[in-house]
Amino acid sequence: MSLLVKAAREGQTIARVTPATAAWRYVGFAAYRLAAGEVVYVHESDRESCIVVLAGAVDIEANGERWSSLGSRDSVFEDAAPTALYVPPRVKATVRATRDAEVGVASAPATGTLPVRLIEPAQMKRTTRGKHANTRYVCDILPQTEPAESLLVVEVRTPSGHSSSYPPHKHDADRLPQESALEETYYHRLNPRQGFAFQRVYTDARDLDETLAVEDHDVVMVPRGYHPVVVPYGYDSYYLNVMAGPTREWHFHNDPAHEWIVERDAK
Repeated sequence: MSLLVKAAREGQTIARVTPATAAWRYVGFAAYRLAAGEVVYVHESDRESCIVVLAGAVDIEANGERWSSLGSRDSVFEDAAPTALYVPPRVKATVRATRDAEVGVASAPATGTLPVRLIEPAQMKRTTRGKHANTRYVCDILPQTEPAESLLVVEVRTPSGHSSSYPPHKHDADRLPQESALEETYYHRLNPRQGFAFQRVYTDARDLDETLAVEDHDVVMVPRGYHPVVVPYGYDSYYLNVMAGPTREWHFHNDPAHEWIVERDAK
């Protein structure tokens, strides 16, 4: 089974990953394109969801509450954080576009201990990570410091000609606090849209070793292994990450062969 989920070029559903289609236990993800007036429903019986308004604007109704004109940007490549809504299991959310919109929906197992809540752009921590051609811009949408049962959600913008998720790191071993076991999806966007990027997913033993050419709106599944991204000159990269596993903590392990890069940059 390929780790690359190609985007649908037409229709409301751009791409979808479920535990069944990915042959794993935790992470679910879907991306939708909505014309003004179109509706998508989010309703999970035993999973929490995080609805991320990637671009455009939507109204959302859930659990008797209504939020109007949610959305803070016209493109994922703007220097701004998104707006998101946390939805617990057994709560139906109705998402209606008030103008053309792009929405990502992350999901993971949950029991329903938390209420619906709006996550506004001002609440999200934005940081710059890396140096030189390894520089990228990170926005923590739903980090482990904020309430959720399983989900971790983050987005990353990577400039033209840069590497990201680099040096290569993995989080597939349950050996806290050194490393946590987390499945992950990457929802890729490219600007200009005809661009492409490369993502490699590999293990130390190379029993998993795929190098994938990703285009605009494609999804890469990372069940295990290291998973760096490289962006060719002339194109900017964006990706939305969804992670979940048995413990809601993000601890990663760098590929020892490339650890020298971290040591050099620390000097």
